[in-house]
Amino acid sequence: MGDKAHTHPGAAGRAQAADRPTSVRNVVLVGHSGSGKTTLVEALALTAGAVNRAGRVEDGGTLSDYDEIEHRQQRSVQLSLVPVEWNGIKVNLLDTPGYADFVGELRAGLRAADAALFVVSAADGVDGSTRMVWDECAAVGMPRALVITHLEAARADFEEMTRVCAETFGGDDPDAVLPLYLPLRGPEGPDGHAPVTGLIGLLTRKLFDYSSGERTVSEPVGDQVPLIEEARGRLIEGIISESEDETLMDRYLGGEDVDVKTLIDDAERAVARGVFFPVLAAAPAAPGARRGLGTVELLDLITNGFPTPLEHGTPAVTTPDGRPRELKPCDPDAPLVAEVVKTSSDPYVGRLSLVRVFSGTLRADQTVHVSGHGLTDRGHEDHDVDERVGALSTPFGKVQRPVSHVIAGDLACVAKLSRAETGDTLSSKDDPLVMEAWEMPDPLLPLAIEAHSKADEDKLSHGLARLVAEDPTMRLEQNQDTHQVVLWCLGEAHADVALERLRGRYGVQVDVVPHRVALRETFGGRASGRGRHVKQSGGHGQFAICEIEVEPLPNGSGIEFVDKVVGGAVPRQFVPSVEKGVRTQARKGVAAGHPLVDVRVTLLDGKAHSVDSSDAAFQTAGALALREAAADARIHLLEPVAEVSVLVGDDYVGAVMSDLSGRRGRVLGTEQSPGGRTLIRAEVPEIEIGRYAVDLRSLSHGTARFSRRYVRHEPMPPQVAERVKGEAHAAS
Repeated sequence: MGDKAHTHPGAAGRAQAADRPTSVRNVVLVGHSGSGKTTLVEALALTAGAVNRAGRVEDGGTLSDYDEIEHRQQRSVQLSLVPVEWNGIKVNLLDTPGYADFVGELRAGLRAADAALFVVSAADGVDGSTRMVWDECAAVGMPRALVITHLEAARADFEEMTRVCAETFGGDDPDAVLPLYLPLRGPEGPDGHAPVTGLIGLLTRKLFDYSSGERTVSEPVGDQVPLIEEARGRLIEGIISESEDETLMDRYLGGEDVDVKTLIDDAERAVARGVFFPVLAAAPAAPGARRGLGTVELLDLITNGFPTPLEHGTPAVTTPDGRPRELKPCDPDAPLVAEVVKTSSDPYVGRLSLVRVFSGTLRADQTVHVSGHGLTDRGHEDHDVDERVGALSTPFGKVQRPVSHVIAGDLACVAKLSRAETGDTLSSKDDPLVMEAWEMPDPLLPLAIEAHSKADEDKLSHGLARLVAEDPTMRLEQNQDTHQVVLWCLGEAHADVALERLRGRYGVQVDVVPHRVALRETFGGRASGRGRHVKQSGGHGQFAICEIEVEPLPNGSGIEFVDKVVGGAVPRQFVPSVEKGVRTQARKGVAAGHPLVDVRVTLLDGKAHSVDSSDAAFQTAGALALREAAADARIHLLEPVAEVSVLVGDDYVGAVMSDLSGRRGRVLGTEQSPGGRTLIRAEVPEIEIGRYAVDLRSLSHGTARFSRRYVRHEPMPPQVAERVKGEAHAAS
């Protein structure tokens, strides 16, 4: 955090495999779209010497090529790894998407990292989704720091943004969020704006000037001194209040001048423990410059203040049958436990798996055991297989640098794992283990698709299988009621990317069709029907007559068939045929093409012919009888109802409840939740919440979450039912 010696940019900046866990830092960058995460990663790589001033990697390609796919916004929707080296430490920078639709990639980054760097734009401020991620990190005690970007913007105000960050993220202790540096401004330009040209170190009382394109160090002068002392005093008190040395505060208040090294060491320990959250500033390098403003200070913080993998607890581990296993944290010599945090397809090297090794050592060409968590509801296999690891490499741009092994605490790419998917565990084939799964957001936006042509139909299932293997936040459903193929996504952008990948990566053209919910039909009262199937066309004819009565049953009763025929009017061998015909017609529906449920069908009478009656004839008669009964009865459409739970900030409770009422929802209750939020529970017809994932995000400015679960089917209001029946008849 101070003015320390630094590795000169060059070969040392191009990180290879780590040799011990203490020489690794895994850092995830978090922030809303447009906050400057990717630009910051590029600036850090430039400062570390991993790329030259043109952004070019010595081995080929450019940094901006990393994770490039078919469309230009790909870097904004995928987790990306950029490893660099600084002062002998390998820093794995995990750049996450800022779009809310790609929170699965963000969660993967959080899983793979040991600390988080929250990137906040001085021009745009803090959004609701960033606050939610901060709370997630706080819940697991992940160390965090903040870096303020876009200092060059005309309306940028570092001091004001620092105050906002303290209020937003400090909670009950705003002094836990304090700047380590203040911006150093140059002369005002013609527009009256004074550009930021460097930083003022509060602990070291040094000026770090980047205006020449290089970083120079000098002493403060004139009116800079009182500005430093005021902010420095508050920073020192904030650091000391979190110090493990309980005597330090008394000594400081007693007038003792605390040594700078002691302050820096205490600050670094407080950051690593996740109790102090420093604020830094950064800006990209100017054209021709070798280092971006604040990047040296940031790399110093990461390497000195962020924890090593040894300080980050390993997620719970069990055997495949569920027995707990205790492992020494991050031991390269312990049994192998690694996790696939991302799966992607590269057009040149094929399938690539980004893996975090939590225990043991992963070696190239090693045979490992692949264990999954059985996300069968999302179209994923429950893996329990052995698989041979292909080549290991560290990625940078389009370049994959081969490595022979990856130790506990490090990350690397594994080629050609054909069965392993995101979230799967890799372990020794002789000692299979499974890591506790991380929480995946539930995809709640349905995308119904159909193959565009016969050729696409042949490729569709393979393309969909590979798509969901890469993205565990996507769920594939083959709906048995509506006979639709449905991709459940997190939002519109998520759906757009899925369609683009199907087309561009797997060569499958699909058409998006309206999503249908699984409606049902039932009788509104008793009704009778007569099924007459009599035909004579030479040879054996067809003769079957049956009379039935239909009556409604309570919800959830299904179809009940009762035989009350007397006197053998319908011979015993043909009674099951009538029942089969009734049930077949019930599955097809009797009014709008939806399955008939919750009725009792009673066979009362009928007629048969000694020669022309048959199983097929009585099946047809049973179906005809049910259709005739429906023609003279009130048929109710039943719609699925879901219980929806919405967690929303108190400021938006009224708007959300009003919106739910407009969707024919019934609010069941509300309860207060921590952090100024309210949990709203309501029952809402599923036909009204097809796009709720999109609408709620807009309504709450991205700060609300919801879940849903099916409760029951219940009668649809007559006016809505008539519209649905009309649409069904028009379609037929």
